[in-house]
Amino acid sequence: MTTLKKVTQKQLFLPLFSMVLVMLINIIYDVAHGNPFYNFFTISINSQGILYGRLIDILNRGSEAAILAIGMTLVVSASAGTDISVGSVMSLAGGVCCVLLAGFGNVNVNSYAVPLWVGVLAGVLTACLCGAFNGFLVAFLKIQPMVATLILFSAGRAIGLLLCNSAIVYINVESFKMFGGYTWIFPTPLLITAACVLVTALVLKFTALGTYVQAVGINKDAARISGYKSAAIIFLCYVVCGLFAGIAGIMATSRIYSADTNNIGLNLEMDAILAVALGGNSLGGGKFRLSGSIIGAYTIQAITTTLYALGVSSAQAPVFKAIIVIAIVTIQSPVVKAYMKKRKAAKLAQSSVEVHA
Repeated sequence: MTTLKKVTQKQLFLPLFSMVLVMLINIIYDVAHGNPFYNFFTISINSQGILYGRLIDILNRGSEAAILAIGMTLVVSASAGTDISVGSVMSLAGGVCCVLLAGFGNVNVNSYAVPLWVGVLAGVLTACLCGAFNGFLVAFLKIQPMVATLILFSAGRAIGLLLCNSAIVYINVESFKMFGGYTWIFPTPLLITAACVLVTALVLKFTALGTYVQAVGINKDAARISGYKSAAIIFLCYVVCGLFAGIAGIMATSRIYSADTNNIGLNLEMDAILAVALGGNSLGGGKFRLSGSIIGAYTIQAITTTLYALGVSSAQAPVFKAIIVIAIVTIQSPVVKAYMKKRKAAKLAQSSVEVHA
């Protein structure tokens, strides 16, 4: 019993348990429909010479949410607030990239107006500027994170529409399709996500950034008195969050070979926030575990894929995600935590009395 308690108290228990639960639901569904129990885990190489399978599809389709979850984890930890603009920033970054590559005024091209790297860099830098704007409002003007990021949540997608002249800009060039396609037999988005996670993990491990972020998130005033530049750290986290939103935006744009600013990144901010919460990280800031957020992001994608397989429409799926958010936030609330501690203390006291009796 003691071992079980230790396991359940681990930060990664919730995301791993959720992932296993989703897998079990898929296995039961497959068996009920006459498929072998291992159907969910089957990975093969199809006729086009690329990896194929439900797990590969989840890892591929969940890449954008996983990348957003990296930046969202840092933002939540440092500022005790969320960046609800990341979906719109994704759309804006993709729009800027495609408009430059196509040339202003063009909506369907077969060649680049500027080099590919110029368009990609412009899109990512635009997203970084959006992150800097959010960071300035939160870190230096002390505006509540949700209120500050609500500006670009509303305006970011609209700016993208203006740049694209309310049209979908198509880039019919094979090299642009690479970011959302395949590299050898692997999905390129999966490789890009792995690179983002690896670089971030190495930076957090071999620099003091992770310590600074957690210290500011736990108590920014105490951190400032201790010599930490709290405002600068929070500002940096929002810039990094913008950077990853830009990368995810380029990737999402490349998947569909176009800048569909109405739909790129739509509702992905919810998935990113839910991934952080499901990863066992407190939405009140402070200590965080990046691996938990990544597992959480892919768990969310697995839930989405499972809901579609069960016949739930894309319009109804957010309802189920919202229920999960409510459950997780409730579990993490100070009132519930205080109640559980009080109950645990009462049980220990009762056990002590019984032993002495």
